[in-house]
Amino acid sequence: MVSYASLSPEDTVLEIGAGLGFLTEEIAKNAKDVIAVEIDENLVKILKDRLRGYKNVVIIKGDIMKLNLPPFDKVVSTPPYSISSPIHFWLIEKNPKYAVLTFQEEFAKRLAALTGSEDYGRLTVTTYYRAEVEVLDRIPKEQFWPPPKVDSVIVRLRPREPRFFVEDEEIFFEFVKEIFTQKNKKLRNAVIPFFGKLKFSKALTRELIDTLPFHNRRPRELSPEEIGLTVNEIIGRLRKLKVL
Repeated sequence: MVSYASLSPEDTVLEIGAGLGFLTEEIAKNAKDVIAVEIDENLVKILKDRLRGYKNVVIIKGDIMKLNLPPFDKVVSTPPYSISSPIHFWLIEKNPKYAVLTFQEEFAKRLAALTGSEDYGRLTVTTYYRAEVEVLDRIPKEQFWPPPKVDSVIVRLRPREPRFFVEDEEIFFEFVKEIFTQKNKKLRNAVIPFFGKLKFSKALTRELIDTLPFHNRRPRELSPEEIGLTVNEIIGRLRKLKVL
């Protein structure tokens, strides 16, 4: 993980869920500074004892989602699997150079899934929009202590500017959320809940749906770019109707 992050003596590295400090120690040997965050008070005590010889390690106790952290360049971490999704999107917003992370194998597959595959969905599309994802290594569950119930995967995440243009990000993310709750239906049917939230008449909703791009294809068959084009078309029509 340290190697995959291409750490240098100029890097300040964030580790989320430092645990017993095995990874923290390796990061400290290769980076300028380490910000090690751990929520468990007992583990914080162990970390302070284990890493007392490293002057470049700052140990912070608390919930990563609620802390006001100092600046960092990169992330190297095995965050708790229970918060994989919020951590993932939180990191994209923080925009580090790299984030090298260990995730549950199923979650990692969804991050990097191909259009049309079984794992392709909301997580894939929203991640693709803002970041590059590389699946680097598989880690058998036996390599962990205590061992989890599933195998894990090391992923390298590189936030970047959006890969395609959308007129309104809030509407785009809401649209993606709604259509992938019914990803195997034709788009014309999958978008009904989305339009239902706008409280249009049935006649207007049907008119909008029947003229949508790709309306006879299924959400799981649409690339992120095609979904973006569809959202832009919807926004353009809603603006003409003066409802946006």
